[in-house]
Amino acid sequence: MDPAHGPCRRTSSGLGFTELAVTRNANHGIAETTHQDRAEADRLREFLDATHHGPTATLLTQARHPADDMLADPDRVLHDLAGLDERLRPDWYLVDQLSYSATLALHCLDLPYATFCPGHPSYLPTAPDAYFGLPYAWPDTLRPASADVDRLRSAAAADDAAFTAAFEAVVRRHAPDRPAPGRAFALCSPHAVVFNYPRLTWLPPAPTGPQALYAGHLLPHSGPKPLDERWQAVVARLSAGGRPLVLVALGTFLSARHDVLATAAAGVLRHTPASVIVAAGERVAAVTAHPLLRDADPGRFHVAPAIPQQELLPHTAAMVHHGGNNSFTECLHAGVPALVLPFSSDQFAIAHDAERAAAGRCLAPNTLTSETAGRAVAALLAGRAHGTAALSASLRPHGPARAATGLLRCMPPRS
Repeated sequence: MDPAHGPCRRTSSGLGFTELAVTRNANHGIAETTHQDRAEADRLREFLDATHHGPTATLLTQARHPADDMLADPDRVLHDLAGLDERLRPDWYLVDQLSYSATLALHCLDLPYATFCPGHPSYLPTAPDAYFGLPYAWPDTLRPASADVDRLRSAAAADDAAFTAAFEAVVRRHAPDRPAPGRAFALCSPHAVVFNYPRLTWLPPAPTGPQALYAGHLLPHSGPKPLDERWQAVVARLSAGGRPLVLVALGTFLSARHDVLATAAAGVLRHTPASVIVAAGERVAAVTAHPLLRDADPGRFHVAPAIPQQELLPHTAAMVHHGGNNSFTECLHAGVPALVLPFSSDQFAIAHDAERAAAGRCLAPNTLTSETAGRAVAALLAGRAHGTAALSASLRPHGPARAATGLLRCMPPRS
């Protein structure tokens, strides 16, 4: 759809929808099966290959392509957004913090917007020595050597400078009378920033100026929907006799690491009484046929391309995940402790927070064994993530409705 001229579609909720493409990258649920152009597919393979070599290699790989990922065509986005604004005239915009070209366009057009930060709050750097792409803190099991941290800091600082220069060039071309945007990765709404995260006391400070709203999670006030009949039957089979249930899911991209999925699942089956559900993306056959799982009891083991994670968590005793923001906050909302296996991006910071909040444990995915995974999950099932219940109780009253109410108070009417 051409966002400047196409119709605004209506969803079942009554919201209007029109498409605005802000990146060449695409991700529609399972990254490996999403249609990508050749360059994007090659970079996905490069990223997945890097995850086998640990945090430093993975973060350095991610640092090599920031413009391709996050600022692919800022001039076109500005043009399209200007056309959309002329046609729809919204009072204000809510912008994904990672949609840098959209934020830059709104800055150039001097349009009112609020920022939504879907990842870790440190993705909006506030201190001079804080950088996008450099974790603000590390879990103990994955802390790089000081020389590797220095390499990561140098790469992140170079990206910061290059991205900022690119922002300034766009402003000079299209809005020379507008203020300079400052550090590109730190550019956000002057009115309000919504974090999809709990307000943990040790987090870096929020940006100065805008109101900081911590949504805590993105589940509706009523909680997740009930499971459909098919998944009810799966849960009933796996939970027969009061057996606890453990979910293993590594997110859209990292489901390709079927070796880690299989190792974690085998560990739970061998070292705990629990049953396991695995979200394996396109790797269902690879997980099922893995040597560690060939003899798995079908009464305790289920593999699917995707799972209704929010709906399953209330039936779950523990989860193994990659440290994605939604997995972390959804587990907290459900009161489910987690074994976190971080690979990339902000997952190291989230794994650190999970451990510091006593809501989970962290292990290095590339050195994981079935025994270490199983014993870690056994500890979670024994109640050793003692901070989970209190954090869950404090988090549940939060959510998208509370954040939306705060936004409505913060955002000025359009003149």
